Amino acid sequence: MPRPKTKQELIDASNASYQKIVALISKLPEDARTGIFNFDTSKLKEAHWKRDRNVRDVLIHLYEWQRLLLEWIKSNQAGHAQEFLPEGYNWRNYGEMNQQFWEKHQYTPLDEAEKLLAESHKQTMALLDTFTDDQLFQKNVFSWTGTNALGTYFIANTSSHYEWALKKLRKYQRSLK
Repeated sequence: MPRPKTKQELIDASNASYQKIVALISKLPEDARTGIFNFDTSKLKEAHWKRDRNVRDVLIHLYEWQRLLLEWIKSNQAGHAQEFLPEGYNWRNYGEMNQQFWEKHQYTPLDEAEKLLAESHKQTMALLDTFTDDQLFQKNVFSWTGTNALGTYFIANTSSHYEWALKKLRKYQRSLK
């Protein structure tokens, strides 16, 4: 899927990928929905292959990153300067933050994870809709986005992140056959 370049493309791509996630999960056998991923991760280098071990873990990861996005934008819009990543984290150690998200939700049931993501997706899309194409895709519109356009953050936490989740969930789905 090509990277969105307009607000409408971003909305369409995000909603389409989110719906694919929902549809894929609904087609999984009931025991597989809560089962542990059973594919070989020994050749997969990225930490998420070992960290996120079931459907819930993947959904919670998406949810927590959307919460970061929502809180970051709302805080900065209210005039309270805030970095995107919480204090103590940066782009070199954010894997530790991901691990904390994972630990925080080990007792969150799948149905709750689905509800949390559904709500954060809805809130993220509603917030996205409040911005214009220029606000989303022009650099230097907001001082708090640094050298990136605001849309870059939305893409990273919706359409792009959903495609990451779909890749992982499809791998799990294939491993069930």
